[in-house]
Amino acid sequence: MTERILLSPPDTGAAEEVAVIRALRGGWVAPLGPEVDAFESEMAAYTGRKHAVALASGTAALHLALLNYGVRPGDLVLTATMTFAATANAIAYTGAQPVFVECDATGNIDVDLLDHALTDLREQGRRVAAIVPVDLLGKVADYEGIARIANRAAIPVIADSAESLGAHRGGRPAGSFGDAAILSFNGNKVMTTSGGGMLLTDDPGVAEHTRYLATQARQPVVHYEHTDIGYNYRLSNLLAALGRAQLDRLDSMIERRREIRQHYRRFFADVPGVTVFGGEDGAEDRGQTHDNYWLSSILVDPAEAGWTADQLIAHLAAAGVEARPLWKPMHLQPVYRDAPAYTNGTSEDLFTRGISLPSGSAHDEATIARVLDAVSGFLGEARAGETGR
Repeated sequence: MTERILLSPPDTGAAEEVAVIRALRGGWVAPLGPEVDAFESEMAAYTGRKHAVALASGTAALHLALLNYGVRPGDLVLTATMTFAATANAIAYTGAQPVFVECDATGNIDVDLLDHALTDLREQGRRVAAIVPVDLLGKVADYEGIARIANRAAIPVIADSAESLGAHRGGRPAGSFGDAAILSFNGNKVMTTSGGGMLLTDDPGVAEHTRYLATQARQPVVHYEHTDIGYNYRLSNLLAALGRAQLDRLDSMIERRREIRQHYRRFFADVPGVTVFGGEDGAEDRGQTHDNYWLSSILVDPAEAGWTADQLIAHLAAAGVEARPLWKPMHLQPVYRDAPAYTNGTSEDLFTRGISLPSGSAHDEATIARVLDAVSGFLGEARAGETGR
């Protein structure tokens, strides 16, 4: 049976094996340890931050970041509607309510609508405690515009950079924006620690308090003493070793994903009604925004193409190729149906027309050729169907 092609499988090999064996032989199998310390130091340097705290997941990192900046029950937190549920869930963990803001054509939060939402809510007398932008599919959000809005209202910005490690905007790396930022090392990201995440900050107090909360808020005495509610959010020393090996290879993995993006860009250049989602490759050379190529996605105009995104996804699934729509907007999710939202239909359009294709750096040329062959077969059937009509 032909193996199914996954969207973004982990890319691991000999270097990761050596790293995990090193950690095992070092005797630090339990959470925390020298690999965690080194991983934090290396990630802080990579992202240009003064402090990094390794945690069990990106969701845990966002939860603790919100707590550090005083988000409490009854507050409102402005965030992107075009995101994975973890962003909104972490806000809900604090007892606050997410307020969803529409995206622009890039898929990232619409800065003008963000400004309108904040003004409207403050006029209603509501306490907006934080802004959580999201770097969609590895594309860094417009933090310059977001910062102008947040600074005017004296509201902290916590960057959800779960998907964007290795991307840049205006020469600055993802993770360096906002009062704090978070990363995810889930198994489908560009680099992985299996599970895991990181909180990034320039504030030593935030870093220290994050470590305190993440280790069950244990007081520094010989017996177990607790004056605060804490969490078991620590990262394993073994997984940190894996992460260090992945970080060493991060730039080369991003380059492989860029090559895959270029394959799709060339293939779809002459396909009517299809555009590759995202800016021009190589824009970083001119100081512009560039993503980390986490997922390569296309947008389909059914009126011009003669077929829909759902039809291609179904065809690829039958051929053993994983493809998915872009994120379903949070304001359309049943669990958040009653949350306030400032929308105009852009995210719904991206969800309806978008398809993410296999993009992982572990995919070799033969694998990507198999994906494109499956797409070619679909396009041939679609054209034949039109001729038959």
